Amino acid sequence: MSLIGELAAMPGVIAAGEYSYRGDRYVCKGRLDDELARKASIMCRATTMGLHMQAGILGGFCAEGCGLVPAHGWVVRGPRYTVCVVANVFCFIDNEAGSLDRVLGLMRERLADAPADLV
Repeated sequence: MSLIGELAAMPGVIAAGEYSYRGDRYVCKGRLDDELARKASIMCRATTMGLHMQAGILGGFCAEGCGLVPAHGWVVRGPRYTVCVVANVFCFIDNEAGSLDRVLGLMRERLADAPADLV
């Protein structure tokens, strides 16, 4: 099973997907209709690009090898839902029904070797 399929099958996961770094393609499995999945992939890509820029700026203030750059992902946790992205894979989680630790653990394990220089 693909990582996207594994994530989508986890308890509490609303949707999981992957977007292209160029922004012209995406794949999404779960409970988002096609239009919401497209918007989710655009939002995740744009946020990832902004995060990489900010991490680069912050990394300029750190000593070499401070561990901040390159960024490998991000998480936003709200009162009901969480969005997490590692490399170019995204996952939307219902906080009450799912476990961010399990989802993020699987993503980090499976995407550990993903290149960080594609953004």
